[in-house]
Amino acid sequence: MVTIAPVSERAARVNLVTVSLSAAQARRIFLHAQGLSRRRSGRAVGDSQFREYLSRQGVLQLDSVNVAARAHYMPLFSRHGSYSQAGLDAWLWDSGEAFEHWGHEASVMPRDLLHAMHLKMTASSNWKTRARDYLEAERPGLIEQVLDAVEAAGPLTAADIDHLAPRGAERGTWWDRGHVKDALDHLFMTGQVAVSRRGNFARTYNSTQRVWDLPPAAPDGAGAWGLSHGAARQELFDRAITATGVGTVKDLLDHFRLQLTPRSPGALGGTALAASAVERGLAQWVDVDGWDEPALLAAGAEDPGRATGVALLSPFDPVCWFRPRLERMFGMEYRIEIYTPEAKRIYGYYTLPFLMGDQMVGRFDLKADRTAGVLRVQSSWREERAVAGARRRSDGEIAEAVAGELELMAQWLGLGAIEVVERGNLAQATMSAT
Repeated sequence: MVTIAPVSERAARVNLVTVSLSAAQARRIFLHAQGLSRRRSGRAVGDSQFREYLSRQGVLQLDSVNVAARAHYMPLFSRHGSYSQAGLDAWLWDSGEAFEHWGHEASVMPRDLLHAMHLKMTASSNWKTRARDYLEAERPGLIEQVLDAVEAAGPLTAADIDHLAPRGAERGTWWDRGHVKDALDHLFMTGQVAVSRRGNFARTYNSTQRVWDLPPAAPDGAGAWGLSHGAARQELFDRAITATGVGTVKDLLDHFRLQLTPRSPGALGGTALAASAVERGLAQWVDVDGWDEPALLAAGAEDPGRATGVALLSPFDPVCWFRPRLERMFGMEYRIEIYTPEAKRIYGYYTLPFLMGDQMVGRFDLKADRTAGVLRVQSSWREERAVAGARRRSDGEIAEAVAGELELMAQWLGLGAIEVVERGNLAQATMSAT
């Protein structure tokens, strides 16, 4: 459990903090809340693990990038090891226990957060306004036509109803895709249609009444079935406290991509959301060594005393989402270099941070070559920055640990071999260990 140290003078001055944590304690508490502080149990992984993860984290990010494995597959693998990807997909989109919307970017969330996510559906945004205005200008009445079609015959893909607005020779200034797809995405973002996925990861659109057993969300929020914007922000913020264990106000707001200062009248800002959580006993203010801002410590948060977990982490893992926290907590400056020209990439196209204990000790550029049946390690790098309160790992220790993770990942992805390219300051050691 957390060891309470005397409060610092800085914390006393702001009159908020009653507990002081070391940087190492904060890392371990965070990893424990994330389910990454211990080595995997080796138990079979199925619906109960999927349910527990989504319930605790509140959000599982989606992304179409499939260089190694799709974004929503990796967090469960990082925490539990090998499992059925088809089984996860079936649970996410067929069980009725989860739904897809814009949680932390495009995400799947547990069904009990649907009423809170009404906030994201009905809140005004520049994107929603531009989308509706452009569609009304180029295809008047199309949004209503598309909604009627989905209500009548969903689930549908955009291709199923593309005849409602056949593509012409010119497309205007919006995305290079059909008007029907744009209308469907507008309806999805405003909560007027629900979505699910097919085996090829394609979205299907359906009636909210059929999928959620709820009426459509009115674009202006009238007759809303969700929480008020103020209550929804507090619900999502509270959920983030449990999911992260410890974090600054900005860390916690990022979990569901909440604004620091809300647009909705009467909704609390970030600091006020935190104060409410403290007042209700969900968290307490703490001072973390080396952090410039006070943080919230979740009630019941545990410091396991020693972190023993080992895992390759997706760029879309909750641990890696908020880059300022990743650098502050683990000393890792990180960016995805997919959109960086090859000549300007430093580490590689799709590098995965490597967690060992309570440190990010390396990063590895991975590619699943499914045609050749090979997991390609296109570069291997150790992290050189020291992190407070942690023992520096040798190249051999890191390479041996990551070799085990690479073997497990290759098996999970159905790849028969691992090939390590000689690029990066840890490439030789990784080649020797695999």
